[in-house]
Amino acid sequence: MLKRVNWKLIGWTLLWVVCIGGTVTLMSFIGVKKRELKCTSVDILIPGADNFIEREEIDQIIREGNGVLVGRLLQDINLNQIEKNIQANPYIAFAKVYADMDGVVHIEINQRQPVLRIINAGGQDYYVDQDGLKMPVSANFTAHVVVATGNIREHFAGRPDTLRTKLARDLYQTALYLKKDTLWDAQIEQLVVDERNDITMIPRVGNQRIILGDADSLEVKMENLLIFYKNAMPKVGWDTYKSINIKYTNQIVCEKNKGDSGIVKPVRSLTPADSVRVSRQVIDQLVEKTILDEVAKDTEKKPAQPVIANAAPRERGAGQTGAATRNQQEKPAERKTPSKQEVPANKPAQAGNKPNNKQRKI
Repeated sequence: MLKRVNWKLIGWTLLWVVCIGGTVTLMSFIGVKKRELKCTSVDILIPGADNFIEREEIDQIIREGNGVLVGRLLQDINLNQIEKNIQANPYIAFAKVYADMDGVVHIEINQRQPVLRIINAGGQDYYVDQDGLKMPVSANFTAHVVVATGNIREHFAGRPDTLRTKLARDLYQTALYLKKDTLWDAQIEQLVVDERNDITMIPRVGNQRIILGDADSLEVKMENLLIFYKNAMPKVGWDTYKSINIKYTNQIVCEKNKGDSGIVKPVRSLTPADSVRVSRQVIDQLVEKTILDEVAKDTEKKPAQPVIANAAPRERGAGQTGAATRNQQEKPAERKTPSKQEVPANKPAQAGNKPNNKQRKI
């Protein structure tokens, strides 16, 4: 009779009963401790050195929504509500709030990272973050990002929102591309939109204006500009061209600067702004060195060479000079002397046609 009993099954059943009972007992002890556990401190973590929002502002958000946390029972603190209140801040992209068994409430915050600052035609000033959402400027911190000005009609309602117009999206894509590239992030400092909604890039080194147009085929345009920087700029200089037009794919149109007018400017006294200008020149020289180092590097993938056209006006007489050059090249062919076979052997040479021995020796 005892041989028919499955002792193995009974053993496994008892083991499961003991495990479940132990788990329930442990959870009950944890629940009792949690009900009696009080908040001992609040730990706020804001990664990064550039902060749009400070710890004091987070404390204020918590006090306004939930009061003082330290000394209160954890079961009386609504952690989910604290998360929602913190994430409502326009500078915060994500917030995580939780408590440990020591009574410490942890708050982890991820800030929005701006890549573009826009000053629209109406004078509104706001940022665009890396996700393409608008966000307000901050009195605590100013982000060092490219600035877009000019004929921009994108409105900002004061809260995070998506970009509405194609021009604003093109500006965002351009700024995002510049931010990811160390060379262009150091070289381009401003984007200007004209009346035709063409985007013009203002460089830090050089006085030229780089006409981008829109963000269509942006990578190809910037690769063409890099080739131009690498092949042309070291030879002609950074201030040779007034504008560089890269809005057409696989074509670069340049316009040269006009010559000096010859007018001597009066000498003026030095002002405090001169020291700022000198400091700016030093910074520009450092940036120029960085750009030259980046340009010197061989790219792994070399695109097709773009066609570089010079848009400078033709000077007077340029056509005549070209014609004269062609005539000079053709002239030696006209002076070809006849061979001896062309002169009849039985006809004596005339006095005027008698060869000069001295000329032969020469």
